[in-house]
Amino acid sequence: MKRRAVGWAVLAAGLGLLAWFCARPAACPHTAIPNDVLAVQAEAAQPGRYVCLTFDDGPSKHTDAIAAALAEYHAPATFFVTAQPANLPYYDRLPALLAAGHQIAMHSASHDYAAIYQSPEAFWLDIKALRQALEPYVPLDELYWLRFPGGSTNTVSHRYGGRQIMQRLIAEAEEKGYRWIDWNICGEDATAARPDAAQITRNVTEGAAGRDVCIVLLHDTAATAATVRALPDILAWFDAEGYRFCTVEEMFSMTDGGG
Repeated sequence: MKRRAVGWAVLAAGLGLLAWFCARPAACPHTAIPNDVLAVQAEAAQPGRYVCLTFDDGPSKHTDAIAAALAEYHAPATFFVTAQPANLPYYDRLPALLAAGHQIAMHSASHDYAAIYQSPEAFWLDIKALRQALEPYVPLDELYWLRFPGGSTNTVSHRYGGRQIMQRLIAEAEEKGYRWIDWNICGEDATAARPDAAQITRNVTEGAAGRDVCIVLLHDTAATAATVRALPDILAWFDAEGYRFCTVEEMFSMTDGGG
């Protein structure tokens, strides 16, 4: 079946319907920018409670430890990767992540806001460079999910590409057949505050309270060792609360967005 281009982001339950929305909490200082909420309705194919653990900015020296923690709970996750010099030495971990049932998705090659958001052309050249870097490790036909650096409604991009840059990129992503997703829970593990493992766990579990569907933003970088330490407790909490772990693509397939 031909993939349908969508801009739906986060799945949330209510009255027998699930809402996909591009949502990122304003309190999440990942990029210190507030975020609007855009919503459309999608009928659920399967009821239940779901969590997508997503890891941005890897792979890194911590990728193996993250994968080991996920394996303890048979928890598939989605890794939104970059192709910065710090990442490239760890690209050989990517085939093992795929083999373990995890999803590899696109984030940015450079993650340089000033460069990628100066124009739509600059953004897609960056994605092209990322795909070229990933091609020896990940089948290109599996690379069609992306996460915009800073999220789909970030305003930092306006400094470089104007106020309409994100709307243009969203429209072009859908024209190109890409799917994109934000998040509705932030671990705040990549902030200047450098929270410890206990605080990261609280950020996630308090953000998840009352939600049937969670898209959790965490990071896989050399600077996020505390995330590795927090991950067992995060996994244990979601498991005890009865959530099903799934990749972004698996969650999409559980809605009518999957065809």
